[in-house]
Amino acid sequence: MAGRETRWYPELLEAAGLSAQDRNGWLKAEPRKITSFANDCRAFSAFWQKSSRLLEQLPPPAQRQMRERVAALTIHMAARESRVRFLQEHADAVYNKLTGKRTRFVRIEQLVVDAAKNFAGLVPTPKQIAAEDGLLQRDKEGLEIDQGLFLSAMLRSQRSGTHLCHAMLLPRQESYHLLVKFHRDGALEFPGASIERRGKAAIITYKNPRFLNAEDQTTLDGMETCVDLALMDGGVEIAVLRGGVVEHPKYKDRRVFGSGINLTHLYHGRIPYLWYQQRDLGYVNKLYRGLADPLGPPPDEFGGNSFEKPWIAAVESFAIGGHCQILLAVDYVLAEQSAFMTLPARKEGIIPGAANMRLPRAVGDRLARQAIQYERRLECDSPEGRLICDEIVPAGGMDAAIERVVDGLTNSGVVSAASNRRAFRIAQEPLEMFRQYFSVYAREQAYCHFSPALIANLEKYWNAASRKP
Repeated sequence: MAGRETRWYPELLEAAGLSAQDRNGWLKAEPRKITSFANDCRAFSAFWQKSSRLLEQLPPPAQRQMRERVAALTIHMAARESRVRFLQEHADAVYNKLTGKRTRFVRIEQLVVDAAKNFAGLVPTPKQIAAEDGLLQRDKEGLEIDQGLFLSAMLRSQRSGTHLCHAMLLPRQESYHLLVKFHRDGALEFPGASIERRGKAAIITYKNPRFLNAEDQTTLDGMETCVDLALMDGGVEIAVLRGGVVEHPKYKDRRVFGSGINLTHLYHGRIPYLWYQQRDLGYVNKLYRGLADPLGPPPDEFGGNSFEKPWIAAVESFAIGGHCQILLAVDYVLAEQSAFMTLPARKEGIIPGAANMRLPRAVGDRLARQAIQYERRLECDSPEGRLICDEIVPAGGMDAAIERVVDGLTNSGVVSAASNRRAFRIAQEPLEMFRQYFSVYAREQAYCHFSPALIANLEKYWNAASRKP
């Protein structure tokens, strides 16, 4: 790459009170060209660390005046552009360093920790992230955007990205330890979810009753463990997703499939950026693809092994946001006659997971755009809703419907279920397509997560400032 002239204006830094020595040293430290991996690691890391030290000289984000906000934005833009340049050239070398040349599978939550340790300044350290615990989302520095740029680069590489998807499709270590207990007891409870074996089926229940079964940082690990156990247990042939009973006065003592991401926790800064990636590359993709074989090739549709089973979703009351996304990853959807579906991502200011990729296959492009960009509500018992829902169930009839469908899908065995699922995927969403989509998603969702528009939307449409987490 040819040498580059700086495009960052020192007067913007001077106006914020940064000394001439510090700002000139920072400008001079910016790497002008790509060289070797070893040299670039040293040069770029030095620049990123100088960028962090400059930011530390400014007041915290919530206390910055306009000139200080402009200076912070300038520093972030310069550092992020350099991170992107570095990763465009060296993504595979970085990933190889972190995974022993792909001999180890490392989940994304550990991968970013290892990246911070091995490549200083490339992503924030756990200490930097922890320093913002307790802050409202609007008062954070946005350091996790750099995690998004990092993961986007890893996923963009066919070699590294496929290996990372493989890592995220493996069972969690906790799941291995709990399998014997589940096989013995037939039921387990976790924060946010539970699993129970009933005959040939595993019933997994969303449980966050105070928040209409919304998903957040407290529910994610439990839910993924339940999915692992359902897929790993040899006595389970089919699995069912259902919402638990909630506390909200409007729906009190009723089951609710789920209300998507916990917007109150999002506003109060309790949803980390990595949550989105862990969710969609983890348990949601396991619903769609099953578990990968740690000893086999990547779990693609051309020969990689996967351990998968049919999934049924039982929608009662509503499936909003992330819970509507779930319906696009399962094999059969039962819906209560009065239930409805929405994808209010526009009002939340985020991307609705894989819905932009999957919803058009179900309902067509125009209706998908109306649902995602204009929050069109879909009644389950409507011509549009039936494009997603396979069967409409009268009020009070869900228990019987689940039993009937489970029996109907298993009475001849499910020996061809995995083969048919793979055959559908190769025509609709092979792993390579998934990887490319989530490379873009990782970057764009990071910027959405820290956008002022997100905060404004939550305050306008959700009255988030008055809600208690």
